[in-house]
Amino acid sequence: MKLLETREAAFAFFKLALGENYDSGEIVHLCCTAAHVLAAQKLQLYAQDMVSWVIGRVGASRSKELVELMWKNHSEYESDFSVLNTLMRGFLNVGMSSEALNILHRMRVVGVRPSLSAVTILISLLLRIGAYGSVWKLFKDMLCKGPRPSRITFNMMIYWFCRQNGLVIAENLLHLMPKFRCSADVYTYNSLIHAYCNKGQTSVALERLNLMIKSGCEPSISTFNTIMHALCREGNMTEAQKLFDGLQEMGVTPNTMIYNTLMDGYVKAREIGHASMLCEEMRTRGVSPDCVTFNIIVGGQYKYGRKEDWNRFLTNLIVTGFFQDCSPFDVTISWLCWAGKLDEAMKLLQDVLEKGLTLSVVAFNSLIGAQSRAGLEEKAFESYRIMVKCGFTPSSSTYNSLLMGLCRKGRLQEAMALLSRMSEKGFPVNKVAYTVLLDGYFKINDLDGAQFLWSEMKERGIYPDVVAFTALIDGLSKAGMVEEAYEVFLEMTALGFIPNNFAYNSLIHGFCNSGMMTEALKLEKEMRLKGLLPDTFTFNILIDGFCRQGKMKSAVDTFLNMHRIGLMPDIFTFNILVGGYCKAFDMVSADQVVNKMYTCGFDPDITTYNTRMHGYCSIRKMNRAVIILDELVSAGIVPDTVTYNTMMSGICNDILDRAMILTAKLLKMGFIPNVTTTNILLSQICKQGMPEKALLWGQKFREISFDFDEISYRILDQAYRLTQTDVELVTVRGTYEKSLFLDFLMYITFDYFSRNKPHQIENENSLELIESQFVAL
Repeated sequence: MKLLETREAAFAFFKLALGENYDSGEIVHLCCTAAHVLAAQKLQLYAQDMVSWVIGRVGASRSKELVELMWKNHSEYESDFSVLNTLMRGFLNVGMSSEALNILHRMRVVGVRPSLSAVTILISLLLRIGAYGSVWKLFKDMLCKGPRPSRITFNMMIYWFCRQNGLVIAENLLHLMPKFRCSADVYTYNSLIHAYCNKGQTSVALERLNLMIKSGCEPSISTFNTIMHALCREGNMTEAQKLFDGLQEMGVTPNTMIYNTLMDGYVKAREIGHASMLCEEMRTRGVSPDCVTFNIIVGGQYKYGRKEDWNRFLTNLIVTGFFQDCSPFDVTISWLCWAGKLDEAMKLLQDVLEKGLTLSVVAFNSLIGAQSRAGLEEKAFESYRIMVKCGFTPSSSTYNSLLMGLCRKGRLQEAMALLSRMSEKGFPVNKVAYTVLLDGYFKINDLDGAQFLWSEMKERGIYPDVVAFTALIDGLSKAGMVEEAYEVFLEMTALGFIPNNFAYNSLIHGFCNSGMMTEALKLEKEMRLKGLLPDTFTFNILIDGFCRQGKMKSAVDTFLNMHRIGLMPDIFTFNILVGGYCKAFDMVSADQVVNKMYTCGFDPDITTYNTRMHGYCSIRKMNRAVIILDELVSAGIVPDTVTYNTMMSGICNDILDRAMILTAKLLKMGFIPNVTTTNILLSQICKQGMPEKALLWGQKFREISFDFDEISYRILDQAYRLTQTDVELVTVRGTYEKSLFLDFLMYITFDYFSRNKPHQIENENSLELIESQFVAL
């Protein structure tokens, strides 16, 4: 071992020479003697490696035997301190804290002072396993008998107490440091600042930053990034930008990490313009971007930018060569993912791995995230398995993407199982993971599950950020629980979080849906007072609220107000107004809004056409509805199920001869029915005074396991009640020809569903599926 050049090589040779013969008494005895010899020749580190390895193999049950072998006759080779220090570090290296404490006790008995670094490691190990009683006993022992704690000792203790939600103790240790002639350094303050930011107490973190500067301790780039990240998470972009500007005034040059943090904050606040300007600033200042920069700016443009500019923006990023210093394969795979070319991205990733070329975890995260967003969760898990198999360590982003894929498909039981496995195995479970799950519960309308998850998140010491609060507000508002949503909004502001446009818009939308327009307008005014400018989404929500109440004058006034403050309406704005006029049966004004769309540079979309067709069908002007249907097809727009069902509803109320012509037209266009079609026809059969026939068709659909919705059951319940009222039925009986026509339409619908009946696949139990999918966990 002495002849080998490095400690690592010597240790590898030792393990190779010993092979599997480590558990016999003779081998253990020889290893102890060899450790003595190495220590005698001033090779204590080699001796510690050897003893650590033997301890790890023989285990706690034979540890006393090993200690006695090392102690016996040790004086022939080394001192008491040397042998006990080797044993103590051996136990520490394999995580055996109680045995290390026993060695420390023996040191005290024989009058040997342990090394400061060994005691510091022991305290760290005890803190990691939560043995606080032993920690304080050992700390007191250090103060009384030595060695005196150093700055490293204090930093380590402050770090662990900050991690384990013991901020009060950490602060007390900070104030205790000067008594032992230890001054706090950047690591001390960074631990405290990080803990306060995690708890959502960014104002206290800023106080610690000021204290740090006053004490003459220079903050690191990591210090600023931690606070900036917290401010961005709170949605407080004004203060984040101030900190960024102040950083440059102090002579600190922002690096890629700082730019990424601020850029990500602007993207999450939906301020894409600011994010793009930061990206341009990076370019002009010569700050090299990385693949994270690429994903932030591209993801922001994808989510909140103009869709028509998307492909051009993506191509320009690559053509300009701004990301040429990044790993080419990371960026290319990310680019393919954002462009929707997932198969090409997977093929490139596999080719790169086969050729042994440079690749990072970012490429895998890009692919897994894209597959999850596309609803391809099985492929996402396959990419995850490849990632682990190839030796890459998954990050929080990896697991959050997997959770997102499961939640989007409503597979919440499996998502919760994944979260539990992550926690059990020590993988990072952060507030992003909980926010993804929270959103998943709201999407399946499981309010109890969402609120339980919110409580669990707090109980685990994971403090919600502005994104989590906004997700809760949005979910409660959409569920009609607007008063509860407003209480969460007040709690959020009371904690110092700055609501962003999305938070306000969610709450305003909730008030509008509940008919509480006065409260909605108050919130919109509050936004302005807080320095947040209402955006197109805000105005669309308010216009829709007025349209729902039939207050078209107020809706138009709000529309004109948009123009006055320089906001351009989008296609949704016009569609909302068209819908409002159609509900008011004012088709002349609806057509005028469509003309206004053309002058503003917008072409009607499928929603515009469907809304107008529904409006004309409602006032029994089927000829006009058919003209709009023809215009839709001429514009190259493919009719959807809403188109077909709108026309089907109109057909059922139209003159029989024209209804049959229109039906032929729809069939020629490839009409595909859905549950709404079934409901329309069942309702019409009941209206024609044939509830028995409605019940008969209902039975037929049940025989093919048709998935009725709540409305279907209401119609069938009404049909059953009508069969009990014979007198009323006589007065509403329809014509024989209309009865045959409705039967014909119902048969077409039934035949389609019968031929396209989904196959029932027996899946594994979801928890068993988790076990097989997350084998690496």
